[in-house]
Amino acid sequence: MQQKIVQLQSKTAKRTNLPSEVIKYAVATEKSIRMMEYENKLQFVVALKARKSEIKTALQTMFNIKIKSVNTYISRAGEKRAIITLPKEIQAIDIGTQIGIM
Repeated sequence: MQQKIVQLQSKTAKRTNLPSEVIKYAVATEKSIRMMEYENKLQFVVALKARKSEIKTALQTMFNIKIKSVNTYISRAGEKRAIITLPKEIQAIDIGTQIGIM
């Protein structure tokens, strides 16, 4: 009985990861740059086990910005990518320049 309780607690325990463990690097392809310019979105390669909430908090602490939404997918190469939508007040090009993509 105690073993089941310990297992449940470990599954529901909040994971604390450093932003550098969650976010690997920003993607700088033609498509991602178009997304920055026209859709106000950024694209990052993230850790495979990273959750959307962890990605959101990591980026908010790294760049001190608000994030509207996070969408994730796994690419054909097996990398997990996150597409970050920013509010209209914050320009994705400015953050891309700060990162070094643009």
